[in-house]
Amino acid sequence: MDTISKTRPIRIIRHAEIPLSDGVVLSAQIWLPVDAEQNPVPAILEYLPYRKRDGTADRDALNHPYVAEHGYACVRVDMRGAGDSEGVLLGEYLKQEQDDALEVLKWIEKQPWSTGRVGMIGISWGGFNGLQVAARRPKQLKAVISLCSTDDRYNDDVHFMGGCLLVDKFSWGSSMFGIAPTPPDPALVGDKWRDLWMGRLEQGGLYLEEWHRRQRRDEFYQHGSVCEDYGAIECPVYLVGGWMDGYTNPIFRMLEHLKCPRKGLVGPWAHKYPNFAQPGPQIGFLQECLRWWDKWLKDVETGIMDEPMLRSYVQDTAPPRTHYAERSGRWVAGPFWPSPSISPRSLKLSYGRLSDQPGAADERLTISSPQTVGLAAGKWCAYGVEADEPDDQRIEAGGSLVFDSEVIAEPYDLLGAPVVKLRIAADRPNAFVCAVLSEVLPDGSATRLTYGLLNLTHRDGHVDLKPVEPGTFYDIAIKLNDCGERLGKGSRLRLAISSSYWPIVWPSPEKTMLTIATAGSSLELPVRTPSPADAELKPFEPAVNGPALKKTELRKPHSHYTITKDIRSGEVVMERVGDSGKHRIDDIDWQVGEFSKRTYAIHPDDPLSARAESSFRKEYGRDGLDLAVAGRLQMTVTETKFQFEGHLEAWENGKKAFDRNYRFDVPRDHV
Repeated sequence: MDTISKTRPIRIIRHAEIPLSDGVVLSAQIWLPVDAEQNPVPAILEYLPYRKRDGTADRDALNHPYVAEHGYACVRVDMRGAGDSEGVLLGEYLKQEQDDALEVLKWIEKQPWSTGRVGMIGISWGGFNGLQVAARRPKQLKAVISLCSTDDRYNDDVHFMGGCLLVDKFSWGSSMFGIAPTPPDPALVGDKWRDLWMGRLEQGGLYLEEWHRRQRRDEFYQHGSVCEDYGAIECPVYLVGGWMDGYTNPIFRMLEHLKCPRKGLVGPWAHKYPNFAQPGPQIGFLQECLRWWDKWLKDVETGIMDEPMLRSYVQDTAPPRTHYAERSGRWVAGPFWPSPSISPRSLKLSYGRLSDQPGAADERLTISSPQTVGLAAGKWCAYGVEADEPDDQRIEAGGSLVFDSEVIAEPYDLLGAPVVKLRIAADRPNAFVCAVLSEVLPDGSATRLTYGLLNLTHRDGHVDLKPVEPGTFYDIAIKLNDCGERLGKGSRLRLAISSSYWPIVWPSPEKTMLTIATAGSSLELPVRTPSPADAELKPFEPAVNGPALKKTELRKPHSHYTITKDIRSGEVVMERVGDSGKHRIDDIDWQVGEFSKRTYAIHPDDPLSARAESSFRKEYGRDGLDLAVAGRLQMTVTETKFQFEGHLEAWENGKKAFDRNYRFDVPRDHV
């Protein structure tokens, strides 16, 4: 145990063992006041598969000590089969994961330092399971803070968007393929470490096969989707996200449909905690968390529930950048959601134009996009730490149907989800449509505001799929991602329609031609009028963080992000390389290194040329112990199936300890 001297002294328990009813032991790291056994405190649980020993150690150091110093026990638990916990991790959001969490809550309740009242906090996976566990209604769980999470695992996660198959399903599956087989630290788990490691390698963490076989919204995705029964969640929930993140839409849905005490906070951020996220401004999020926890776990009236239900950041006009350190804008208030301050504005489509007035005739406009439209989209879920945000949308305009508004005479705000209504036909039985909304600045550059997709075979839902009847017109609505933007004077609004969006989603099996009938097509905007409550918002406190993790660099990090075209073959390749280098975590004498590479390739004229590849190498150890895991995965397509092949291997002190190849095919189901 180590002791940290702060305003209120705390200590760290590096490895607390949590025995489960089936004999598996989970590992927790706990930050808590030194006098907690004499003066018990509430607990904050963060429950993840991402290796507390090293995977989230940097983030944990910034967050948990600060909260613990203010009278809480912060309990960071490695899930079954992850980090320094026993067992095998067989997938994400399983019932087993929830059952284990219920046992963890009971264990916390019984500890001598615990008052028995627990909150759960987490981002992404940890935000998901906070909601999922809340829906199980354990008596110990009194409140949740859920960041960058979802209520709908099918349509607002890495799997699908509007029924289109996200490439992130492959990318994130590749990430878990690299996380699941990593070893525990022998210094914590003792002699059984190698057996635990071999068990993980045997399982492999290859969730991609099941994920890709599940192409309709079946029971697999219904499980863990709290939208199936919003009423199951009764404890208070604070929902947090950012406009650059992939998980903003669920905040607005849950504010509307949950019945429990709830709040929403949406900033300019990417997929990070708001006390250190980019784009800025960062806020005093840890102080905001304490106001929430004090209210619900200590019965201290902090006034947090007297404030507006939704606080969101409306971003000012900005030139397109693949990374913003900061976005200018202002915070606005919403007493509840949907907001009475928002009214719809309808713009009609005609050749090249968005207008309040319909065009003179019903025009038929066609587009068959190059497969490379989408290369300026950035990542589906940006992390704000690299060039992963949308580029200048002029790059995409030549491969899209473009509709521009008149010059904006006076600035106005959008808050919520624009909706594109189209009367549309396709010339193939499988096709999708992408709609991108941008602000075109006076200099002609175009900043993406939001976008949406619809697989036309999913036009009547995600269960009963229906091929497109070529040439038949359908009336569809595409709900774009929620956004908060101020459109500037002198700008224009641009709607771009395309038949491809790579590498956000996999292409249709055949190159398609879309036809838009303008008379039945429009853009519905959520226009926000100022509210007097905006001026009454108190500013957030400045961002604070705990002391950074002490590390010694052993190998320098490097990264690069490129898009290249082979002029002879025509193939276009996006490559992302991230090498975090290698470092030693000084307090525990543990060495960690990581390298990853992602490649996405396609030919502009051939949807079946799409190819995604991922490779990684992870290194762990200390003097006398050198462990490594490496692997690669590739996904390719034909008209009728998805094809996968991969490899996983591991070394112990320079000697190969594991080696396996993988290969399987998955039939395409209306995608």
